Amino acid sequence: MVTSSASSSVPRLVVAAPSSGSGKTTVATGLMAALAGRGLAVSPHKVGPDYIDPGYHALATGRVGRNLDAYLCGAELVAPLFLHGARGCDIAVVEGVMGLYDGAAGEGELASTAQVAKLLGAPVVLVVDASSQSRSVAALVHGFVSWDPEVRVGGVILNKVGSDRHEALLREALDSVGVPVLGVLRRAAQVETPARHLGLVPVAERGSQAVEAVAAMAAQVADGCDLEALVGLARGAGALSCAAWDAGDALVSPPPPRTPDGLKRVAVAGGAAFTFSYAEHTELLTAAGAEVVTFDPLRDEELPEGTAGLVVGGGFPEVYASELSANEPLRKAVAELVLGGAPVAAECAGLLYLCRELDGLPMCGVLDASARMSERLTLGYRDAVAVSDSALAVAGTRMRGHEFHRTVVEPGAGGAPAWGMRAPERRVEGFVERGVHASYLHTHWASEPGVARRFVERCRTS
Repeated sequence: MVTSSASSSVPRLVVAAPSSGSGKTTVATGLMAALAGRGLAVSPHKVGPDYIDPGYHALATGRVGRNLDAYLCGAELVAPLFLHGARGCDIAVVEGVMGLYDGAAGEGELASTAQVAKLLGAPVVLVVDASSQSRSVAALVHGFVSWDPEVRVGGVILNKVGSDRHEALLREALDSVGVPVLGVLRRAAQVETPARHLGLVPVAERGSQAVEAVAAMAAQVADGCDLEALVGLARGAGALSCAAWDAGDALVSPPPPRTPDGLKRVAVAGGAAFTFSYAEHTELLTAAGAEVVTFDPLRDEELPEGTAGLVVGGGFPEVYASELSANEPLRKAVAELVLGGAPVAAECAGLLYLCRELDGLPMCGVLDASARMSERLTLGYRDAVAVSDSALAVAGTRMRGHEFHRTVVEPGAGGAPAWGMRAPERRVEGFVERGVHASYLHTHWASEPGVARRFVERCRTS
């Protein structure tokens, strides 16, 4: 289908919707898998900070799912990061976030799917939940098409269509809008994915069920959508004028020589309990001179041999609190590593794991704090500045991040705060203690590559 593989002109399209719950993930993931099943190298992307959807994208394509977030990384990095992920690919599919024009609260189009589509010069496919409408679909689509003339809506996929008669009414209504119908999907329970308090259940927790769900999505999209027309639409995206992002180039000065004696091993938590991470973090650590090794706190009773630094990202430790607590040998190993002065970077789930306890169950005890589940969801983008010098940043370093949790941490007497939040409200958050930097704030290191260099340097000197 596609002959060009030059990354600057890779065919691409954005899968968007009028609102959340319309079927973006089903269509985007199914389209990725259907195209990959036809022998194409598909580059998967997700607008926004979400960690879970990229896991399904990776399963569909066999490639790392990557995020494109204009708030976390800045608009200027969206296209370079896209080209980095799309190297050597035949086509790219970008799944949007929320509704097409929804972005960071109070920030206009910032971080919206529409903004990313414009930054990529990519056509948009609008997925519409048509389950409770017929002729009104034309007014809905017309509104989205005309709202921003710089956003090119190249086609519509109608989701949750009830019958042939329903489909005919929808198509007739859309004839007047001039936007082609590129697919019609009927209601199909087998493609639905289970969710809980923070969204879909991650791929790592579902095993073969996730594989079956992705296969069902691929079959539904292949049967109900015009794949040739979708690829043709993607081909209409022109070349981008920027260069692809590169982890080595992003580090201002060249890293130390990568000799066996010079490498420092950084252990990164993985497995089902810690699935939230951005691929660029590992790439930056590697470019800065680290040897990155993944371990599973649910299964491994020891840290990787020679661990000089530890990164514990986000995930669902509250779901696996009993298992994490039961792995006492690893909890003690983490505490000993911290007592030895090694640098540790922990975000959200990592923060909970380092506390004394989580919902009454013993954790690593590195931080003088206890954590518990809460009824309140804390969610949103944050504008932050480092309050204290740490293994990640010097005081005054400004970064943007994202909070997404239903837990609270009650601190004891020790440690200094990690971040001062500048927006949307002013407060301090997190912990800096010994070599530990722990916080609820999820950050994207591509926006401030120096944090990876500083962390690896601390691994050498601690």
